[in-house]
Amino acid sequence: MTQNRIRIIDVADALGLSTATVSKVIHGKTEKISDETVKRVQQELERSGYIPNMAGILLARNNSRIIGVVVNDHMKYEGRVLEDGFVMSSLNALSHEVNEKGYFLMIKTTADISEIPVFASMWNMDGLILMGFCEADYEKLRNQMRISFVVYDGYFEKCSKVVNLVINHYDGGYQAGKYFRELGHEKALCIADNFICMDKERIEGFCEAFEPGETLIWQIPKTEKERVCFYQDKFSELLKSSVTAIFAVSDFYALEFMRFLQGKGIRIPEDIQIIGFDDNMVSRESNPALTTIHQEASLRAKNAIECLEAMRDGAYCETEIVLPVELVKRESTRVLSCQNL
Repeated sequence: MTQNRIRIIDVADALGLSTATVSKVIHGKTEKISDETVKRVQQELERSGYIPNMAGILLARNNSRIIGVVVNDHMKYEGRVLEDGFVMSSLNALSHEVNEKGYFLMIKTTADISEIPVFASMWNMDGLILMGFCEADYEKLRNQMRISFVVYDGYFEKCSKVVNLVINHYDGGYQAGKYFRELGHEKALCIADNFICMDKERIEGFCEAFEPGETLIWQIPKTEKERVCFYQDKFSELLKSSVTAIFAVSDFYALEFMRFLQGKGIRIPEDIQIIGFDDNMVSRESNPALTTIHQEASLRAKNAIECLEAMRDGAYCETEIVLPVELVKRESTRVLSCQNL
């Protein structure tokens, strides 16, 4: 198949033109070429079934129309980072947005942030979006790359050519805590795998709103096998604690813990009620459907591309943009009945 592939020289010979002329038409550099010649070349390209090397064409342009996305392949994902609900919904929204605007999306997963400058320069990208690198040295990273980039939920000092797109994590936690209090709960449990960055803000917001109710906090292990053992070891303690409400810092952890409790005969929401965070598709399809904090992936994607375009064109762009979140009430919560008190 490779041997029969039409080359630029084949098109040039068929038309009696130089390969340079054909190449310029292919790459859109037709300022000094007559309309008649451009038309002849385009017709021959179509007739012969010429397949261009798109990578070469894009790299040769001043703007490649490539938007790169680098996702932190953290150990907690255990090699399945692209299966994570938040990551999947974010990439889906970005894919839709770049398609609408005529860009190409290129995705890379890595836990090593030092790989990012090489990845960006290798493909002559128009912009870059970083996901999951919470406390990276973004100032140093910016100085290593000529292109601008957008960060999802970064924690760093403001610097030029870097936009931090965050959601209101504290308010999300606050809405969850406030709702549990309105339902009549007096003792709650928060679960997270760390107490830094966004998870810290979510838990602080929850605790503030849940007062004067009592909040317990569990720091759960980062790997699934260890978490199951942790839940098993803590189960009797949970039963004795009189906890009736659980807030997890992600839908993933909320649903995982809900399945564990159901396996132990705990009824959701009759015995214990649960709120997650993110509003991924699986939270809507779980049984019962999960009450959660909704963040709009499409809104963040739209802002990300608009910011990259603004920075590329030298226009002003806020270095930090905070997007709203909203509580979505579903079947994993309800007004606390007298028997739970």
